[in-house]
Amino acid sequence: MALPDFPNPSGFADYDDRRRAARLRAGRLGHDWVHWRRARFILLRLSMIPVVVLTLFAQYLALDVMPERARLAQTQPAVLPIAGPSDPLASDTAVFDLVGLGVLDASETARALPSLTKLGSVWAVRYDNTGIDTKVIADLIVKVTKAAKVKKVVLAGHSMGGVIALEIADHLHTGSDRKVLAVILDCTPLDLYAVRPQARDQGEELLRWVGWFPGARESRLLRMAAEVYARHESFSGGRYGFRPGKFRDAVLEVLHEKILNTDAASNGLIEDQFKAIVAGGAVDDLRALAKPVDGKPRPAIVFIRPHDPYRDPIVDVEYSHRVLIEQVGGVDGTLLVAFTRHAGHANPIQHPEEYNGLIAQQVVPFIREVQSDAALSAITGR
Repeated sequence: MALPDFPNPSGFADYDDRRRAARLRAGRLGHDWVHWRRARFILLRLSMIPVVVLTLFAQYLALDVMPERARLAQTQPAVLPIAGPSDPLASDTAVFDLVGLGVLDASETARALPSLTKLGSVWAVRYDNTGIDTKVIADLIVKVTKAAKVKKVVLAGHSMGGVIALEIADHLHTGSDRKVLAVILDCTPLDLYAVRPQARDQGEELLRWVGWFPGARESRLLRMAAEVYARHESFSGGRYGFRPGKFRDAVLEVLHEKILNTDAASNGLIEDQFKAIVAGGAVDDLRALAKPVDGKPRPAIVFIRPHDPYRDPIVDVEYSHRVLIEQVGGVDGTLLVAFTRHAGHANPIQHPEEYNGLIAQQVVPFIREVQSDAALSAITGR
């Protein structure tokens, strides 16, 4: 006689691990798939990849791009006073200093060149980190010089800052009542061919990144990767293909000088400067400056370069030298080429004594001579 099926007197369910596992499998997605089961699972997993990518991209925009975009929107171009004129004869002139790639503010460079005060009061140009508009900077210079009751202007540009200086000088010479006495070019590449191949490749690579990848103009993450890669020669080699200590030093250097430094130029600013080189407008600016306009004499052009061209690893100064001779040199030209012996590429901060001696002994007398000749020609009508 079979015993009746009484309920469990303990009151607890009688679990079986195998039945529980079976129930879990039965509740899973795809448990009832019969055909192409493995392929369908692979496709399902692959479909999750875009979701992960989009999530990461949203975090990249929210945490990296948008905060930097908001910060950069607060910057604007400015001219900052550095020093008054050291010569009373130069009290009617203002000198504006401009830096090249990677730097936002020319103040430190201008302070390293007290010899510029022999030409007039010295000002440093601070760029707008969202990009460069040379007409805006030219208008700002006009406004500042009018307020200071100064009508004569000298522009000094270091490296690619010289290209910007030439464009500003063109605006002032042809479109304002300011008199541009001189443009000082320090190791300036006058077109893309004057940039040495390695530096040219790095600039073109930056343009490609900025051109196609969303947020590249503002991204600190991409800037970090690009800057560290640019230093790869310093940490390449070693047992594992790179030297960890040197790699750490490179990362810390980039963080200190480029990412966390508020005076570092943005990706967008560097892009605009390099585009100015690619466009090749410097030669057109030189041609415009080589002609008198509305009774204003043509400005003097000064080119500072290493005597040994290979001391400059970024710019082919011999090439820029030839272009300047073709455009503003010659018998009746207004060109001075001043040679440094120890300096490399546009580095007055590293070689202040050599730069200041050269400016005081060669550049200042030359600009004054050109100015005197122009005044004499205006009087005699020649």
